[in-house]
Amino acid sequence: MTAAALIEIWRGDLLESLHHGHAVVCGPQGAELVWGEAGAVVFPRSSCKMVQALPLIESGAAEAAGLGLRHLALSCASHSGAALHVGAVGEWLTGLGMGEADLRCGSHLPFDKVEATRLTCSDEKPCQLHNNCSGKHAGFLTLNRHLKGGAEYVEIDHPVQRAVRAAFEEVTGETSPGWGVDGCSAPNFACTLEGLARAMQFFAAARPEGGLRAAAAARLIEAMTAFPELVAGENRACTKLMRATGGKVAVKTGAEGVFVAILPEQKRGIALKITDGASRASEAAITALLVHLGALAPDHPVVAQLLPPVSKNWRGLATGGMRLAKGFC
Repeated sequence: MTAAALIEIWRGDLLESLHHGHAVVCGPQGAELVWGEAGAVVFPRSSCKMVQALPLIESGAAEAAGLGLRHLALSCASHSGAALHVGAVGEWLTGLGMGEADLRCGSHLPFDKVEATRLTCSDEKPCQLHNNCSGKHAGFLTLNRHLKGGAEYVEIDHPVQRAVRAAFEEVTGETSPGWGVDGCSAPNFACTLEGLARAMQFFAAARPEGGLRAAAAARLIEAMTAFPELVAGENRACTKLMRATGGKVAVKTGAEGVFVAILPEQKRGIALKITDGASRASEAAITALLVHLGALAPDHPVVAQLLPPVSKNWRGLATGGMRLAKGFC
C-alpha cells in the first residue's frame, strides 16, 4: 500500500522529518476524500472502543446495570488513570458486586502526572484501575454478567468477544481479515481504513429513533461529548479537541498512530493511520482534517497546540515547525 505524505517537521529552512499515512473521510454515500490507500488494513486499536461498547447497550446490559452517561463515556475511554478515572471505574465495579481483581486488562503507571507522582512517591503500586482501558473492561464485565459468561471475558471465543466481533464486522461492513491481542489483553480486530471510517460514519448518522443499534451508537456519542475528560483526560488531545468543537464532534485516538472522528452534524466519519505510529502526527492530522471540514475553527488555540506552526527549544528560541504536506487538506 502506498502511503501519502501527511505531516512535515521542519527545522530552520530544511525538512527534518516526514510522516506518511492513510486517511479516509466517509459520508452517507461512502468515501468522499482519500489520502493514501482506503484499502490499507489496520488494527484500529483503541480508536474503536465505541464499537466495542455497542453490545453493552444493545444487549440490555447497560440498562439492567443502571449505567449512565459517565459509565458509557468510560466504556469508550483511553483514560489517563487520574484519581477521577480510577475512582469512577472502582465505583462502577463495586456497583456490580465486583472488584479490581475481576479485570483482565493488567496494570501500568498512569499517564496522569499527579497520580503517577503519588504512586512513585509512596509504597503503592499501580493497579488495573489505572490501566487506560479499565473503563472498557468494566463495560465488558457488565456485559459478561448479563450474558452469564465465564471469568475470562477477553478470550477470543468468549460470548463477550463474539458479540464485539459481530458488531465490529457489521458496522465496518467487512469480515475482519484477522485479529491480534491488544495492550489490554482484549482481541483487536483488523479492518481496512475505509471500513473504520465507514463505522465512524454510521455513528455520525445514528439517531436515537433509528432502531436499537442506532440508538446505542447515538447514546455512546452523547456520552463521549458530554464527558470528554473521562474519555481521555486533562492535556490529552481527545479531550482538547472535543472541548474545542463545543461537543459537536467525538474523537478517539488509538495506539500506533490511529485516530478517528465522528461528525454528527455533517454525518461524516474520519479514520486515519500514520504508518510510523507517531502520535504527534496523528494528532496533527486529525486536527487538520477537522479544520478542513469546517468542524474546528482554524484560529482556535488547540490547532496551534496540536499542529504548531512554530516550535521552540528550551530557551524559547524558534527552531522550526510543523506543516501539512503538499496535497493534504
